[in-house]
Amino acid sequence: MRTVSAAETAPTLHPWLVHASGLRVRAGRHLAVDGLDLALPTGVHGLLGPNGAGKTTLMRALSTVVEPAGGTLTLLGKPVDGRADLREVRRGLGYLPQQFGFYPRFTVREFVEYLAWLKEMPKAAIPDAVQRAIDRVGLTDRAGHRMKTLSGGMLRRAGIAQAIVNDPDLLLLDEPTVGLDPEQRLDFRDLLRDLGTDSCVLVSTHLVEDVVAACSDVVLMNEGKLVFHGTPDDLVARGGDADAGDSPAERGYSALLRKHREGA
Repeated sequence: MRTVSAAETAPTLHPWLVHASGLRVRAGRHLAVDGLDLALPTGVHGLLGPNGAGKTTLMRALSTVVEPAGGTLTLLGKPVDGRADLREVRRGLGYLPQQFGFYPRFTVREFVEYLAWLKEMPKAAIPDAVQRAIDRVGLTDRAGHRMKTLSGGMLRRAGIAQAIVNDPDLLLLDEPTVGLDPEQRLDFRDLLRDLGTDSCVLVSTHLVEDVVAACSDVVLMNEGKLVFHGTPDDLVARGGDADAGDSPAERGYSALLRKHREGA
């Protein structure tokens, strides 16, 4: 199957805040990302794919947690390789991994403050930035509560708060809606649209409908490779009535994966 390249379908705005060429990334001994070409500007980008597609490994590489095994990767205009000083890049990043650690006795405010300090934010700017981040994720009334007392959905929102506290130019969110109820997911979509006006936001999720509703474009991976990169409308157009799924977007997703697996 001929894959749709980022250069063909991505928006034409420049500069790219994420630019990968022939990117290869290992997860242990396994090559989880294999020859990926991807270019992302400002906006909200949805990252889709089945389990084992390489989504989390890609997010870890973009967050500079793991070093690429090959190819080139540029983040915020700066190359990422074994020789690079990544401190400046990391100041401009926000990252929510699938699972994140925290001190259980920290309050929500203390947790977000601590992450702001780790991101080397100016000390004088931290209090206001922390309050704004907490307010944006709907945890204002929980700011003084200890992390260990929060529900799963509240913990996820606290994780989103730490990711956005520094107003990052590149925001990476890995399964951010896990544990959120339907109303909270709608609020999160609004937050994504707001964040995407000034930042490059990449959201990894299994929820195709969230991507279609909130994202300007869609990146679909399978077995470490780029299967599709285009708009939500492009994704919908790839499906047909015979394809699996409960919505046009899900049928488009299923059709693209099926054709990739068949080598069409």
